[in-house]
Amino acid sequence: MRAYVSVDMEGMPFVVSEDHLAPGRPLFEEARRVATAVVACVAEELHQRGFSEVIVADSHGSMVNLDVERLPEYVEVIRGFPRPVSMVACVEEADAVLFLGYHAKFGTERATFDHTYSGRVYRSVHVNGVEASEFLLNAYVAGHYGKPVILVAGDERLLEEDVAAHAPWAVRVPLKRGLSRLAARSFSLERTRRMLREGVSEAVRRFAAGEARPLRVGAPVELRATFNSTAYADVASLAPGVRRVGPLTVEYSARDIVEAYKLLELWALAAVALR
Repeated sequence: MRAYVSVDMEGMPFVVSEDHLAPGRPLFEEARRVATAVVACVAEELHQRGFSEVIVADSHGSMVNLDVERLPEYVEVIRGFPRPVSMVACVEEADAVLFLGYHAKFGTERATFDHTYSGRVYRSVHVNGVEASEFLLNAYVAGHYGKPVILVAGDERLLEEDVAAHAPWAVRVPLKRGLSRLAARSFSLERTRRMLREGVSEAVRRFAAGEARPLRVGAPVELRATFNSTAYADVASLAPGVRRVGPLTVEYSARDIVEAYKLLELWALAAVALR
């Protein structure tokens, strides 16, 4: 069997400062070590539970964050950006999916670094009328290919709200409890490893028992994006088929969630080009 692990940074334990989040910043190496330790722990437990291969998608920022020299030999790493469907590129090749270091959507109180896909670009993203977090967007893409999300580890608010509501079969492992956007309580790394090992064990049990299922969204997909700037909406509305429905908001009817996701990625890249 083959597992797929998508890795973000904002929901990792101890990560609370902007200085944790980008190469060259003072605390980036600390965040990188923590994230790599979390990924290695999960990969090792998956391997022990019968997964011969683990695909790890390095999915934060420029998507070159993990210390690849500290990952086991059975791990294959996806790095770099842009790439098709971004945080879940090649997810169709796996049997089961796990999300690590995930955070809550924009506007969530007491959640560290709350944002949706690109905090600089998007204020909110709705899919078929449901406000989506990155968890939900990525889980929908995995579900499009028939792949179930079996475990989500990250910010407690994300787990209590979106994951519990949309994927109750997925094991939830809290890596931090937000006190504000820039403050959180985290367990020791050793306790975090134990919780992750126990979580993976239970997730694999549920998967083997057929309790986990793909999270699917109906097609066509009605995509609604609200931006942080009218300039971003100006650019997004240039694409054929896009409807401007407000100063900051556009809508688009996509064939499926993969097309919708790729458009979100393209709009974010176009917005960055404006700065």
